[in-house]
Amino acid sequence: MSTIAAQPPTAATPSIPIRMLFDRLLVQPEVDASERQSSAGLVIPATAVGPKRLAWAVVVAKGEHVRQVAVGDRVLFDPEGRAEVEVGGADYVLLRERDVHGVSQQQQEAGATGLYL
Repeated sequence: MSTIAAQPPTAATPSIPIRMLFDRLLVQPEVDASERQSSAGLVIPATAVGPKRLAWAVVVAKGEHVRQVAVGDRVLFDPEGRAEVEVGGADYVLLRERDVHGVSQQQQEAGATGLYL
């Protein structure tokens, strides 16, 4: 049985002294600005109640049964009802793989449509 641990430290992923189990993910949420700006330029304060928003995070460790997500992937998840943990002074969120709504893809080169006729 292999041991899955956090990857070696890099500039983007710090060393995490935790081995995740089964289908669990340890993600580091992106910093959410307290105020947002609409596409029309209106400033929306952090206290404004609006529709439920999903959040982005970077995967820093994964369990051995995680199949679709890799360490370093940027994932979309629901921030409500999440389990948070502080490790080494940084805040992380514990998720199951099924709680991830999507994985960010690399953007294609400008002008390349991907269509062949």
